[in-house]
Amino acid sequence: MLADTHSPVLLVLVMAVAGPLLAELPIGFRIPAVVLEVVLGVIIGPQILGWVRFDGVLASMFAFGMAATLFMAGMELEFERIRGRPLLLAVGGWGMSVLLAVSAAAILRASSLHDPMIVALALATTALGTLLPILRDANQLDTPFGRFFIAAGTMGELGPIVAMSLLLSQQYTTVQEFGFLVAFLVVVVLAAAISLGLRPPRVVALLARSLHGSSQLPVRITLLLFAAFFVLSERFGFESILGAFAAGLVVGLGTQGPDGKAPRMKIDAIFFGWFIPFFFVGTGIKFDLASITGSVVTMLLVPVALALFLLVRGAPVFLYRRDLKPAERIPFALYSSVASLSLVVVITEIAVRAKTMSQQMGSVLVGAAVLSVLLFPTIAGQLLHRRATSGPGAGKGGITGD
Repeated sequence: MLADTHSPVLLVLVMAVAGPLLAELPIGFRIPAVVLEVVLGVIIGPQILGWVRFDGVLASMFAFGMAATLFMAGMELEFERIRGRPLLLAVGGWGMSVLLAVSAAAILRASSLHDPMIVALALATTALGTLLPILRDANQLDTPFGRFFIAAGTMGELGPIVAMSLLLSQQYTTVQEFGFLVAFLVVVVLAAAISLGLRPPRVVALLARSLHGSSQLPVRITLLLFAAFFVLSERFGFESILGAFAAGLVVGLGTQGPDGKAPRMKIDAIFFGWFIPFFFVGTGIKFDLASITGSVVTMLLVPVALALFLLVRGAPVFLYRRDLKPAERIPFALYSSVASLSLVVVITEIAVRAKTMSQQMGSVLVGAAVLSVLLFPTIAGQLLHRRATSGPGAGKGGITGD
């Protein structure tokens, strides 16, 4: 077996290259590369070919990759673009989603489910990071539709991260955790303020000069913040992913504007080129396919969970009936229902480890999340593209994935 050659890193990198290449195949629509990476991980993992096992260096890199996905999600948030009514509707819509998700999870409690609230958080996610490239290629980012969706997607990522850190932390009481959360947020706000204000000419010149030298100082500062907030969140009793998300938010604020374009490109290259492939391919390697296929009831739960993703995150489109055109409402509901694969994997990973969710239910949710990323953006994009090309003065849009 290839697993005996101690080459799991090589195999993961091969799959990380193969996934984007396969996503470029001209088959009439684009399958998101992250979905293909997960599928390739399943193929080379213990479930099928058995070329690599989820242990040792791969397990360690998976943890870093998990944090890296949340770091990049934090970097992508732009609150200036969504303030006002889009943010207000997004908060109300996510609140509605949580209520629907809790109700659905409570009904599913009989299927070896230990904590309905954890399942509810998984159902209430939205894959903003995956969908941003799709909306950009469809020329939707700067439209009212795009601004409303970015706000909804922001809540679909930020809300579950904060709630999960509180619910899954078992070190302190609820009151203590709330106090620590406030203290942690104060640290994040201070760091963000420093990041925004620390731009005297000499500092800017130093960072610009070192960016293209061997020291790569801006990149090293980014990695230092990534590690510091990672550790700090654990010290406060939260999951490390909250710290990773906060670090990304701080770095994102500090790299706004034209001066931040070059550092952002290098940060993207490091995180997307090295850390994050270990997360998605590793997700496939550790995915327990047998726990789904071993039972007809469990197999039926996957489409049920997929329908719940659509119900929970799609239903709040009702709140936008005065803000979206009728032809935009179904695509908006579908985009909103694209589960954040990274967050769903993180939530199920932590919950299974904390014994608040069964491995079977975790696999069901991950499987449904993969299907949501595969199906919903393709359908929504085709609907929007059809509306754009049939309307007056419509621009061209494409469907892509990332």
